Amino acid sequence: MLADGVSGGKVSMDDYRVVADAIAADIEAGRLRPGDRLPPQRRFARQRGIAGSTAARVYGELVRRGLAVGEVGRGTFVRAAKPPPEPALAEPGEARVDLELNFAVLPEESARLARALEPLLRDDVLTAALHPIGAAGTRAAREAAAGLLARGDWRPDPATVLFTGNGRQALAASIAAFVPVGERLAVESLTYPVVKALASRLGVELVPIETDESGLVPTALEAAGPVRALYVQPTLHNPLGTTMPPQRRAELAEVVARLDLPVIEDGIYTFLRDDVRPFAAYAPERTVFVDSLSKRVAPGLTAGFLVSPPAWTARLASSVRSGAWAASRFALEAATQWIVTGTIAGIEAAKRRDAAARAAVVAERLPGLRGDPASYHRWWELPERWRAETFVAAAARRGIALSPAAAFAVLPGHAPNAVRIAVSAPPVETLAAALDVLAGLAAASPDDLLTD
Repeated sequence: MLADGVSGGKVSMDDYRVVADAIAADIEAGRLRPGDRLPPQRRFARQRGIAGSTAARVYGELVRRGLAVGEVGRGTFVRAAKPPPEPALAEPGEARVDLELNFAVLPEESARLARALEPLLRDDVLTAALHPIGAAGTRAAREAAAGLLARGDWRPDPATVLFTGNGRQALAASIAAFVPVGERLAVESLTYPVVKALASRLGVELVPIETDESGLVPTALEAAGPVRALYVQPTLHNPLGTTMPPQRRAELAEVVARLDLPVIEDGIYTFLRDDVRPFAAYAPERTVFVDSLSKRVAPGLTAGFLVSPPAWTARLASSVRSGAWAASRFALEAATQWIVTGTIAGIEAAKRRDAAARAAVVAERLPGLRGDPASYHRWWELPERWRAETFVAAAARRGIALSPAAAFAVLPGHAPNAVRIAVSAPPVETLAAALDVLAGLAAASPDDLLTD
């Protein structure tokens, strides 16, 4: 309910900001919560004793301040959060241009997602969605997920699809299923930092495997000694941004077959390369394919997917249950609705276009960076005069956040002199300005930045 905020009769047209301040105070104090619907303007005007035109100006002011959002045909709602401040891109920088984390959320996504969820909010449907569910989800969810994950001539058998709360949980369940405590897991020498953390938590030793411009080197895996499984990112590798070509995938499939080795394939970015067959298509009998909605949709709206060879489905389901990593039924119902309505397919296509537009900006501002043009991140091997940590610190002073190579290196002290640039988060104009700043920084010498 709206607090009084302003009392004492009619409010003049010039005092609409006073009323807006009162509503802003209610939002700040939590009396109005994110998602709350404000009254229709006519009712609001009657409640406040103000003219309808003044009420319209109050709502317009709330929207201008980023405290409310108007949706055509639905009304005006309290916004979930204040918009971030515009980055200064100057020294010193309090605001931050995030080139560190890769979470692309497009402006039109929330409206698409909201429309698709309307059937789920019916009482009978919602009641069913609030019941518990197991790792195998529902038949409808499995069918929908199999269609979503299909690439080229590879389509998962819905009977082998399992669900977790997110992609990280799917990775944890996969590692726990195949690598006992104290045993060894092979990974690329530069790998997803979360896998490093999961291995530490699960008591698993990581064995770094050499990579080249085509990805993991199969002969290096053979020479690594006994390992219990392989974790690999063949499509849009994080952090290198590279995609393993078909010939290398075929060579790796032959090696893991000779070694009788389970493979955990991280397919989190495959939606950006819908023309690439996953490694699971080359070694289906021994590859667990892991994916989620966090990159496809948004980090706060996610479910994890595990596609297992039939012989391992029960084993992986047991791992999901024992780790309490199963998805909630509501999340699965929402994901299924987004898939079957084509909502996710539309978002994927929009993100591929967005990634291409950002790739053009990167190619213009910082040509020569390593990475697939479809990727949302690039790998930058810095000039010799710079050390990665020094460069990251200098960029931070200009309000730009980057990831140093050490964050991805499996062996401490073996990180290359490089940084990862994630390009999905800032607006394109801000991205271009930030890349210009980084280009200028790289052209300078660290000694130029010394202060008295």
